[in-house]
Amino acid sequence: MEVTINQTPIERVNDPELAPYGVELLVKRDDLIHPTVSGNKWRKLKYNISEARDKRFDTLLTFGGAFSNHIYATAAGGRLFRLNTIGIIRGEETKPLNNTLEFAISQGMKLHYMDREKYRKKTSPEVIAELKERFGNFYLVPEGGSNNLAVRGVAEIIPEIDQGFDCICTAVGTGGTLAGLVAGLGGKKKVLGIASLKGADFLKEDVTQLIKDFNGQAYDNWSVNLDYHFGGYAKSTPELLAFMKKFERANKIPLEFIYTGKMMYAIYELIKNGYFKKGETVLALHTGGIR
Repeated sequence: MEVTINQTPIERVNDPELAPYGVELLVKRDDLIHPTVSGNKWRKLKYNISEARDKRFDTLLTFGGAFSNHIYATAAGGRLFRLNTIGIIRGEETKPLNNTLEFAISQGMKLHYMDREKYRKKTSPEVIAELKERFGNFYLVPEGGSNNLAVRGVAEIIPEIDQGFDCICTAVGTGGTLAGLVAGLGGKKKVLGIASLKGADFLKEDVTQLIKDFNGQAYDNWSVNLDYHFGGYAKSTPELLAFMKKFERANKIPLEFIYTGKMMYAIYELIKNGYFKKGETVLALHTGGIR
């Protein structure tokens, strides 16, 4: 079963604020893929959903925090492709539920809360066996959707790009999207990930492993910037929110504070600080997300 994705457009950011630096900024609008399964989540779930259906699974089980875009998208994708969904949520239940979890429930997802200590061991054979005993047989989608199939789906972005660029940038959570871009480029160009989590030193190792598991290769044309998390996952500051409002007003491109707002803020700052050279073209991957 093939899950298709429509090619998304590339738009130019014409912001007078960037004009003095001579760096061209383009945005790959993957947020326009689908209204509820948008951006990198579509890419990462595409082959996972195909495999689940091909292997006759009727249930997807996955993991995420209370504000997880992945939980949101998996719930929507499950309903779209007539699969049951189970979300294992980090931490205790807090009521009233936030919009992310309310939406997940509205799509038919069953939520199960797991304390943080146990959640850290969520991929252990013991925890998986316990989940299977409780919920029966299911197709396991890893947290953030990041696995070989996700890397394969994201790598397909590269052939869609019909404009020249020097560096492609993406927000980074679990690393699957970054790994897919690097694998898709095969060592060419530059790839920069902007971490949205605080203390994400693990990303270098995790992304390296994802690429190796996918195609057995190692590349040195990519890096992860850890300086623009704004306090951690799902956290923001007045400065970030003000930037997002100004950017959206000027460019008519929506952002959200968990991933894409932080990425775009970082790109602006890096342009101003000379990280990108005059005459270079930066392509930002808009990974969608919940607003």
